[in-house]
Amino acid sequence: MSHLKFAGCVVLALLPSWLKVPLYRMLFGYRIGRGVRIGLSPLIGMGRCRIGDHARIGSFNLFYQVGDLEIGDHAQIGFLNFFRGGRKVRIGAYASILRQNVFNSIIQRDFVDPVDPVLDLGAGATVTSGHWLDFSAGIGIGDHTIVGGRNSSFWTHNRQRGRPIAVGCHCYLGSEIRVAPGAEVPKFCIVALGSVLAGQFWPPRSLIGGNPASVARELQERDLVLIIHKTRDDIPDDLAQMHLPEDLLEIARQPDGIMYSCPV
Repeated sequence: MSHLKFAGCVVLALLPSWLKVPLYRMLFGYRIGRGVRIGLSPLIGMGRCRIGDHARIGSFNLFYQVGDLEIGDHAQIGFLNFFRGGRKVRIGAYASILRQNVFNSIIQRDFVDPVDPVLDLGAGATVTSGHWLDFSAGIGIGDHTIVGGRNSSFWTHNRQRGRPIAVGCHCYLGSEIRVAPGAEVPKFCIVALGSVLAGQFWPPRSLIGGNPASVARELQERDLVLIIHKTRDDIPDDLAQMHLPEDLLEIARQPDGIMYSCPV
């Protein structure tokens, strides 16, 4: 990227949202929906960009050389997040990314195996604070899954080999976990803080923990607040309940189990 174009992207980011949004549409052909607000967050070296209605991007985020950026309706991105590289970054509707997270894909890769550098954050999913997600070989995080606490890291490659990471829907991942290349977490699981995940040997509805991680026990009803309640109050019920089987849906609809927002 030329220095002139880089400087132009930075200057454009300084403009108020009501002015920069139509300029992004006109100058770059970005598809930006209604009611979108973008703070001081440069979009540098982008390929395609689509931002859904009423999405919010706070200040001091940086999007750098992302091939295809897709941000869903009502998604929210806080501040001081860094998105670098990758074929595609997709942030689902009503997803939330809070602050000081790094989403990085190596731009000049020399992997010996083919990889697909895609970050796919599902609808209603949440990434809280201070996490590092290397998606050089791809990371998929399911709908309504929470990467909670602080300081977790996801790695999809070693020196020259990459394997994708997959996390199912309605999971809760605690603080300071380490996720190795090729790890898979099935739906409706809780991962205890400090766990080290490698492999794909856990059944759904498990409490997973340890180093290396193993199944501690099946989830009990008292655990379900972390995986079946809404991650945000404004998520429509039909979206929040879309993946819930009948037994979990019944619990979520109980008078004391209404799908309130889940603390992260």
